[in-house]
Amino acid sequence: MAENQCDHGGRLDAAIAIYGGTREDWLDLSTGINPHPYPVPKLFEQDWNNLPDQEASIALCAAARTFWNIPAQADVLAVPGCSAAIAQIPSLRPSGTAKIDRCTYNEHAAAFRYHGWSTQAELSHPDARVIVHPNNPTGEFYQQPKPSSLTIIDESFCDTTPDQSHIESAASSNHIILKSFGKFWGLAGLRLGFAVGDPKLIENLRQAIGPWPVSGIALRIGTKALRDTAWAAETRARLFADAARLDGLIDPEGTRAMGACPLFRTYNVENAKEMQNRLANFHIWSRVFSYNPNWIRLGMPTLSGWDKLEAAI
Repeated sequence: MAENQCDHGGRLDAAIAIYGGTREDWLDLSTGINPHPYPVPKLFEQDWNNLPDQEASIALCAAARTFWNIPAQADVLAVPGCSAAIAQIPSLRPSGTAKIDRCTYNEHAAAFRYHGWSTQAELSHPDARVIVHPNNPTGEFYQQPKPSSLTIIDESFCDTTPDQSHIESAASSNHIILKSFGKFWGLAGLRLGFAVGDPKLIENLRQAIGPWPVSGIALRIGTKALRDTAWAAETRARLFADAARLDGLIDPEGTRAMGACPLFRTYNVENAKEMQNRLANFHIWSRVFSYNPNWIRLGMPTLSGWDKLEAAI
């Protein structure tokens, strides 16, 4: 199953076509999404019938400010998933050169190229810089990047380690910090994310995305979840314990986890495709990468998935 340039985790239907079974048979570890999502509160008829309420949007952004300790000088915009913001951000500045690592979340480079930018990993004085912090797929954390005319810090996987966040740089001019709701809270289908940063950039992004970008359902669930700091603390502890357990399982393979993100682990193995195939024969799906034949990424299993993974390994 060859990857195209902007492939992602998932694609379980393609795996089923090759290895058989049904979705219920499979343990999908390819995405890095929290397998124990935030409990969705009861929904009401008006949640489906009404347009999103402005007061609900204000409440969500206020909850986001508190949860992430967002500087008062920064603006906050709720978006329909970080991918929607990523696709528009390059249009906020005239096209130029963008410094983006090759081995990182590939939608950033794709978006910049679509808007006429030149992207390279090695640039001394780029017009734009992008870091994914922690990086996906390596799980590595980075220092604050040097400023440029447009600086994007994608912290989609950073909520497990809030002490590592660069959120204070959201107060700096020309900066945008991206925060995902789907990863840590495990509700990727809700399509909720946040762009935080330079008020002028955020206002331009707000105009580019248009009115009612986030559903009323996402506004209500997101606000409740961001205010639930006890759930967040318990989830961080569980994810770190699960990541240590996964490392212990993979260790007999002679591997070592890259980085320190507990939502997923990327391992250096002798032949990643062979390991992916071996796991797939047990109906366990993982992620491999076209640019490195030795990297394989596994997310955390569900509570019931550990026995299946242990048996396969």
